[in-house]
Amino acid sequence: MKKYIYTISIFLIVAGFSFFNWYSNPGFDNDFNGSKEAISLLAHPAKADKVVEIEIKSGSTYGVLMKEADLDTSVAQDIYSTSQELYDLANIRVGRFIELIYDKETEECKGLDYEVNTEEKLYVRKDQDGEWQAEIKPIDYKTKIKVAEGKVQSSMYEAAINNNIDTRAIIELANAFQWSIDFAMYPRVGDKFKFVYEEKYLDGEYVMPGRVLAGKYINDGVNFEVYYFEESEDNKGYFDEQGNSVQKMFLKAPVSFKYISSGFTTGSRYVEAFNTATGHRAIDYAAKTGTPIRSVGDGTVAFAGWSSGGYGYLTKIRHNSTYSTNYAHQSKIAVRTGQKVKQGQIIGYVGSTGFSTGPHLHYEMVKNGAKINPLREILPPGKPIKQENKERFFKEIKKYQEMIR
Repeated sequence: MKKYIYTISIFLIVAGFSFFNWYSNPGFDNDFNGSKEAISLLAHPAKADKVVEIEIKSGSTYGVLMKEADLDTSVAQDIYSTSQELYDLANIRVGRFIELIYDKETEECKGLDYEVNTEEKLYVRKDQDGEWQAEIKPIDYKTKIKVAEGKVQSSMYEAAINNNIDTRAIIELANAFQWSIDFAMYPRVGDKFKFVYEEKYLDGEYVMPGRVLAGKYINDGVNFEVYYFEESEDNKGYFDEQGNSVQKMFLKAPVSFKYISSGFTTGSRYVEAFNTATGHRAIDYAAKTGTPIRSVGDGTVAFAGWSSGGYGYLTKIRHNSTYSTNYAHQSKIAVRTGQKVKQGQIIGYVGSTGFSTGPHLHYEMVKNGAKINPLREILPPGKPIKQENKERFFKEIKKYQEMIR
């Protein structure tokens, strides 16, 4: 009996070896590279085609959401660690979505997708060697060109509604003119506008407006025109029809769609709420709590935190040896001391902290150590287009001029 079992065992071993030899070389010649390629293909993970979409709600954190999704703790940690150099998933935003990618057969988590902003998406994937990799790629929108126009009856916002224009496109238009027109003070009933802008589509569905390519705004009878042009990596943005930059050292205002609740005064004024008389060397912009506050110019954050002088949450930005600006009564600060900021970057949000009677931004401009009225300061313009690039500029904007005139 033992001899019989032993004979069968030898037969199975030989047969198994023969099968393995046939599987490795099934009737055709394989060189070394061919064998290596076959092994690589076998090692490659199966296509991940099951997507679980998770909405980020108020109070949610990455850790809590992954736990609720029943994702293995070690996998969640690997994804977090891998992506951290590119994007910290601790900073996920309410209203956006996390997508978990699973293998449809094994149910193994193969990756995570997260829309970092409206232009970029984070992709985290496990490669064929089982290592996690992360990258941020531009979102592949398809764009269409659209022309819109309207007439101001009360505000730019209402003009957008009345003319079936995406209000986000109107914000982009206001941003294009933000160095020339302060929409808190200067829009007049009867003002007219016309502009060319991009519409962005994803999978055939309209998502949002893109860049304003050209715009015309007639303000109290005065015609303003802007055209987007990229002369070089160092000089791109909005220019007038002559090729002069409309972008100045500072924005006209640090918040959008607001009104001035208190102007600049050098004398004392009585503030009933605090039963005191004080000067007001600043501009107060009334806006809803949470309205984004933008740095009016490039610079370095000299201070960001709580101020004991009645300013509440305060940010100070040093622009150069001459100018600095202060932003007070914020509900939340979005920058830190020592951080470099760019013109238009969000640095905080409107609030009513400190000595304040309601939500607003207290905005100060300081020149050579003295507070000045920012609405009266004449600011230097940006760089004009070089003469050798003027022909290219005129050729590029010609088609847009025909569309807005």
